[in-house]
Amino acid sequence: MRTMVDIYEEGLEEFPRAGILLGNLLIVIWIALGTVACYFFNHIIAWVYLGAALLMVFVVLRRLVCVNCYYYGRWCPTGWGRLSALLFKQGDIEKFGGSPGLKLAPVTYGLLTLVPLVLGTISAVRDFAAIKPVVLAAILVIGFYSGSIGRKKACARCRMKLCCPGSVAK
Repeated sequence: MRTMVDIYEEGLEEFPRAGILLGNLLIVIWIALGTVACYFFNHIIAWVYLGAALLMVFVVLRRLVCVNCYYYGRWCPTGWGRLSALLFKQGDIEKFGGSPGLKLAPVTYGLLTLVPLVLGTISAVRDFAAIKPVVLAAILVIGFYSGSIGRKKACARCRMKLCCPGSVAK
């Protein structure tokens, strides 16, 4: 399949499964900690946060981004190319760079961190418990790692890094 998309030929064809498992474990922990922080504030908001986070991360963004990616049906850094292939029909790699999901992803991941931090902080000020700052710190650490170190490592070896507007390794 020949495309007009600039593919980084030295990138990995498929990513190691151990890294994929670790990355997904961190995302699940990130969402779980966010849900706990929201629960400190209000249990209904916690359920809304959990549902919205899971829907956005594992369904909506997979539909908006992954169907047009080189890694559709393959083991990408998160394994979501495989997940996307199970859920949706393949799109067009030529449309990858213009995908609305590429603009929605940073907002989604930012809110995964920001909402629980704000609500957890309000809860900690209203009714302090030692566990609250621990949960908030863990959210910050995972959010920082995912948005910087983990992302740089994945982007550096990704075949889409030359054409991906979100790549931090061009």
